[in-house]
Amino acid sequence: MTEQLADRDVVKTTYADVFVAGGGPAGVCAAVAAAREGAVTVMAEQGGCAGGMATQGLVGPFMTCYDKDGENMIIKGLFSEIVDRLVKKGGAVHPSQVRMGTAFTSWIQTGHDHVTPFDPEILKLVLDEMLEEAGVQVLYHTAFTEPVMENKKVTGVILHSKSGFERINTKVVIDCTGDGDVAYRAGVTCELGDEKRNLIQPATLFFRICNVDTGAVEADIEKNKKNFYRKDGVNYRSFHWWVSEARKHGDWNLDRVSIGLYRGVKPDEWFVNTSRVMGIDSTDNRSLSKGEMEGRRQAEEILNMIRTYIPGCGDAKLMSTASVLGIRESRHIRGEYRLTLEDILQGKVPDDRVLVCSNSVDVHGRFGPKSNEYLTIENGEYYGIPYGCLVPCDVDGLLVAGRCISAESQAAGAVRVMPPVMAMGQAAGIAAALSVKTGKEARHISRELLKEKLIENQVYLGESNEAARTD
Repeated sequence: MTEQLADRDVVKTTYADVFVAGGGPAGVCAAVAAAREGAVTVMAEQGGCAGGMATQGLVGPFMTCYDKDGENMIIKGLFSEIVDRLVKKGGAVHPSQVRMGTAFTSWIQTGHDHVTPFDPEILKLVLDEMLEEAGVQVLYHTAFTEPVMENKKVTGVILHSKSGFERINTKVVIDCTGDGDVAYRAGVTCELGDEKRNLIQPATLFFRICNVDTGAVEADIEKNKKNFYRKDGVNYRSFHWWVSEARKHGDWNLDRVSIGLYRGVKPDEWFVNTSRVMGIDSTDNRSLSKGEMEGRRQAEEILNMIRTYIPGCGDAKLMSTASVLGIRESRHIRGEYRLTLEDILQGKVPDDRVLVCSNSVDVHGRFGPKSNEYLTIENGEYYGIPYGCLVPCDVDGLLVAGRCISAESQAAGAVRVMPPVMAMGQAAGIAAALSVKTGKEARHISRELLKEKLIENQVYLGESNEAARTD
């Protein structure tokens, strides 16, 4: 605890076996998994609901959870349970029913087979129910401020809310902040974006629209689908013909050439993934504030263009803009293992994997504002993420799950999406609970025991794990 924050400033001190910082996709799964394993678990989230990018950020759909060829669902466990609960409430279309090249994928083919459209409002309810059922103590409107350290071990956290400063003493902290805030403040070495290229992936402010004539939208796509192409790292896909027309008439000034429209669960509702805000550092409040203001400005321009030019959208209504900016990249911690681009392209499946996935490398803005780098697996159907990516170097009492795990920038561009992030959270939660039960540091728990527990919880770990492979 810093000298500035004296003990007298802490209004309350409590205890938890496991503390989870952040209630996004990784954080919810980490908290539920730890609590189901019997650990006294507290989760703090600075927003007013769980789900993070999926709810507050309106990022949808969930990207693929299948293998490269779209034959088998390979990200299961808590992710699969969440999807099933959503489907039961009418809040999702099961990924088995969604194929590439359709309105649900913004007509994208490669890497987009079996995505999961979902309703973020219903997702909020599902996540609340799961947290309550598991017995997680949930603290919304509560921000992590700093770790409590003993030598190089995290032994607690300081939180801040309207109640004031609160200290939670704990055995294991799981950093699911997305930005690696706990790890960074605990002294873990981190890289911000791709420091060699001086590049951070651009941010996007998502928004949702309704009252769309979906038949007219799809008819326009069908008429122009043969005009999709890629040139100089830039994708000319859905509605690039209308973007060109709008630019000619002075109605489009953004460095984007296509409109990313993803159909929602209801046929007249669509997610818009188009804005691009360059150079935003989400670890800096001034940069983040500037980015959110620019994101809303861009959203207005995009919506005006959609209404004016795209058939079937003349009467489209704005449902909401995201309450937080969609961040693709910030810090990457240095862990016991660093996931590489080669690991992904070659389909490496290490012995200590905690999940397997097939998500493609997708680095936005890599060759300029209009561009992206998109690379798929070259060998095999999937690759594995080793436990060491979740274990920070040098600092004990801490695990990390989410987009800030130990990975090269390009590799992180593949595993930053929500299905693998949820699987990371589940693995971290189970590992933390095992650390508490065995009295061993998280970095020293038995990898075989962790693997057994993951399989018990319906996590698919590859060909040797047939128990969790059923569709």
